[in-house]
Amino acid sequence: MSYAYNELHPGVFFIYEDQPYVVMSSQPLRMQQRKPVFQTRMRSVLNGKIIEHNFMPSDILEEADIVKRDVKFLYSNRGEYWFSDIKDASIRFKIEESILGEGAKFLKPNITVSAIEYNGKAITVELPVKMDFKIVEAPPSTRGNTAQGGSKQVKIETGAMINVPLFINEGEMIRVNTQTGEYVERVSK
Repeated sequence: MSYAYNELHPGVFFIYEDQPYVVMSSQPLRMQQRKPVFQTRMRSVLNGKIIEHNFMPSDILEEADIVKRDVKFLYSNRGEYWFSDIKDASIRFKIEESILGEGAKFLKPNITVSAIEYNGKAITVELPVKMDFKIVEAPPSTRGNTAQGGSKQVKIETGAMINVPLFINEGEMIRVNTQTGEYVERVSK
């Protein structure tokens, strides 16, 4: 299957310069007296590098042969993140932190994620969009100018720092958007 330039929506995997890429964002762009282009921000699935490119109406892009399957996150050690097959824990593979990017700070042991495989080899993982985390460190709330919706930084169980509203305290559960790294809501216990 192939894609036309205007079918490059976020989450689409395609081949560009003989490498698989995933679209992060895209928008049509039309300047005066010129043909329309599709302004695309994309990430290499193999090395995590992000590039921007404008695709023309004449561009035809090949679909990347990507397979997704559920795997379990086991542990991390010195920048290596180890995963195993859901059914057979002896089938293991590792992915470098540089490829996982910002998503690595949200991985909890025994969580199920989607492994993305290209040519039969796992090259990266995809986390659920929203995940729940326990707050392990939070500064006390301070009174003051909260008319603008004050916030503070807290540490979640994976060690990541998240900005949350002032009313959130240590020991509470919060829901975080793993794609943006932003607080979504408080979760009842």
